[in-house]
Amino acid sequence: MHGTATPEPAADVRATARAAAALRSDVPRMRAATRLRPADAGIPGLDRIAGLAARLLGARSAQVSLIDDVLLVAGGAGDAAPAVGTEVPVEESFCGLVAAGRSPLVVPDAAADERVRDLQRVAGGEIDTYLGTPVTTSDGAAVGTLCVFDSAPHAWTEADAGVLAQLAASVTTELELAALVREYEQVRLGWRLAIEAGGVGAFDWDLRTGELNWDDRLTAIFGYSPDEFDGTVEAFNARVHPADLPRVSEALKHAIDGLGEFEAECRVVLPPGETRWVQARGRTLADADGTAVRLLGAAYDTTDFRTEDARVSRVLEAMPAGFYSLDRDWRFTYVNAEAERLLWHSRDELLGETFWDAFPAAVDSTFEEHCRSAVRTGRPAAFDAYYPPPLDGWFELRVWPSPEGLSVYFVEVTERRAVQARAERTAQRLALLTQVSAELAGTLDAQVATSHLPRLVVPALADWCIVSLVDDEGRIRDVGHWHADEAQRALVARYAEVRLDAMPATAPVGRALLSGEAVHARRREVLAVLPPGAARDALALLDPEGGVALPLRARGRTLGVLTLFFRRGWTPRQEDLATAQDVADRAGLALDNARLYRQQQQLAEGLQRSLLTEPPEPDHAEIAVRYLPAAEAARVGGDWYDAFLQPCGATMLVIGDVVGHDTAAAAAMGHLRGLLRGIATYSDAPPVEVLRGLDASMAVLGTDVLATAAVARLEQTDDELARGVTRLRWANAGHPPPLIVQPDGSVADVATWHGDLMLGVDAGAVRRESVVTLDRGTTVLLYTDGLVERRDSDLDAGILRLRATLTELAHLPLQQLLDEVLERLVDGRPEDDVALVAVRLHSQDRPRPPEAGPNRVPEAIPAEGAPGSTASG
Repeated sequence: MHGTATPEPAADVRATARAAAALRSDVPRMRAATRLRPADAGIPGLDRIAGLAARLLGARSAQVSLIDDVLLVAGGAGDAAPAVGTEVPVEESFCGLVAAGRSPLVVPDAAADERVRDLQRVAGGEIDTYLGTPVTTSDGAAVGTLCVFDSAPHAWTEADAGVLAQLAASVTTELELAALVREYEQVRLGWRLAIEAGGVGAFDWDLRTGELNWDDRLTAIFGYSPDEFDGTVEAFNARVHPADLPRVSEALKHAIDGLGEFEAECRVVLPPGETRWVQARGRTLADADGTAVRLLGAAYDTTDFRTEDARVSRVLEAMPAGFYSLDRDWRFTYVNAEAERLLWHSRDELLGETFWDAFPAAVDSTFEEHCRSAVRTGRPAAFDAYYPPPLDGWFELRVWPSPEGLSVYFVEVTERRAVQARAERTAQRLALLTQVSAELAGTLDAQVATSHLPRLVVPALADWCIVSLVDDEGRIRDVGHWHADEAQRALVARYAEVRLDAMPATAPVGRALLSGEAVHARRREVLAVLPPGAARDALALLDPEGGVALPLRARGRTLGVLTLFFRRGWTPRQEDLATAQDVADRAGLALDNARLYRQQQQLAEGLQRSLLTEPPEPDHAEIAVRYLPAAEAARVGGDWYDAFLQPCGATMLVIGDVVGHDTAAAAAMGHLRGLLRGIATYSDAPPVEVLRGLDASMAVLGTDVLATAAVARLEQTDDELARGVTRLRWANAGHPPPLIVQPDGSVADVATWHGDLMLGVDAGAVRRESVVTLDRGTTVLLYTDGLVERRDSDLDAGILRLRATLTELAHLPLQQLLDEVLERLVDGRPEDDVALVAVRLHSQDRPRPPEAGPNRVPEAIPAEGAPGSTASG
């Protein structure tokens, strides 16, 4: 630049102001680059640089500005320069244009320069000339400006601009230096505050001169005033407790000789006699020759920690549980009093000893597995474990790792485990007894259920087992056996097959049967009574420790024997033997109950059947009957069936049910059956008249019972015989309707049948008859409600089930059809008595089929009337 600098072309002031405003978006980045903050304003070096710029360039004033959200005056010189810290909007300053343009701004005459004419007015006309240059960081980011200005026009040269640019670089250096100084002061202040807060004192021992330097904090820790401490190691030794001094001195010597680390904790005796604990750590420094020259380090007061440790120790000593801690090498570092008692070792024996050496049985055990896992994973663990003699006990442990090692809390739970084991055995015993009871109660065949007992009691009560029963002839036979070892089961089966034939009466099984008491025997005793042979050889191979024969008792009878065998080395517990005898007694009771049930069932069924007779077999009409007593033997019922011929030769079918389930009902059933038979066979009356006569007779005789009944008669005229059809005339006194199975297998709709009032309610009740024509090949079924009634469904649903079953079974012979109906509808075990009477009409144009059986007709029936059932009705 030569002479007067040529003004730059005129520009729109508002556009320049917008560019200056956009500069604010770069301010955070620029401040981060130089680590500057507004508080940096007022740096003394900046004032000096501004004064130098004013003198060198002959200007009245100079100014250093920093760009923040506003223009911040950071330094200045001259009477027109704003005070340091003054803030000016960027849009209203000459310096804002410099920063916005990131290049020098040369204004010889502000009044004549359109770029700054408005800004001059804002400045009050005090700036007539201006030269400014940006202050940038090393990466070119503009963070401020350096400028000179005057109240009179000035012709700026290129040399003037170059001088100002060089001074701007000094401003950048001054700013960076101020930032570094501030950071250093902040770090130094932080360290000082941290050390003071932590109560840490520092020391520096010059090993060549012997001079020992302590800071004020360390001097105070050792109880010296700054004037008292003479800077010698003797002053240090004078404060260390005499009992700790040899150990500390040895640690110092070891650190210096080995050029290593120094660490020691010792007691310090202060002048009033107070004792404090101090922890010191340091490091030895060597010169180039490897000679120790200095020991640097720090120390702090640990008395409070020691006090807290003592408090914790008192708590641990008072704990009713064992506690010990192990270091990273598994050495005991602490053992409380309860742990001494539980581990049978004193703490003097354990401290410093490794856990695995002190308790070798813990190696490769649950203890090692969980402890090493806790250390490896850093997670606490809880477990129960057994330690063999001499401790011989169960322990509950809680272990948790720490940087120092492993802490262990434990209590002995041997008694608790024993109680739990007893409780579990009791629960298992009850479960076994429940299962046995369910097995025995789940079937009417108690002998079959008893044969399953060995599988229930093995292996819970014995290693293997055989159950024997006494049959109706008084002979004993083995009915079940089982072994816990599958490979031995065939051998047990062989032994059970041959043992009773070889076993004398003096054997444990025979003695248990005769005495009704349990008989225990050792292996040699059983072998001694068995003669040489297959049984003895098999027992020798099974090789039991011994056994016990338990009688199956009930109501003064012994019905069998449950023999338990135990493997070598297994001595049965008394509670197990008591459970086994309970099982045997339950089996005996079930067997005796089954015996009584059979007796009662036979008695009831015999009584019931004695009142029923075999049906006749008129030509071409096949009659089949069934009577099935209720599953409960004592439920003797009033169900009956009947089939007979009237004097006219007509076949009568009767089905009835007296209300009640007891012997009185059975007796009333026999009474009504006899009355009905007499009325029908004497009067030759049709069904409706038979029922009227029976109801009237009951009233006259004072028979105070209620009953239902259905009476049907087969009738046929000569014309009907020729056409191959038969009429069925019937009357119903409150009984389920008969069902008719057509030759094609379809079943007549029950809605076509009508039922009247049951017997015993009103002797004058009006009764009706129904008549239906049947084709030959038709089957008629009369039944009692025990066949179709259920506790969980109504009568109509049962009749629908029966109709579906008859449709499916219509093709079967009559006898087989009735058997299948009973099996499908009541599983052969009805809840109530069931009586059935059915007739199948065979074709009359051919001989009576063989499956119908022989033709049987009472002698009193005229031969000419019986074959065709010719009652005309």
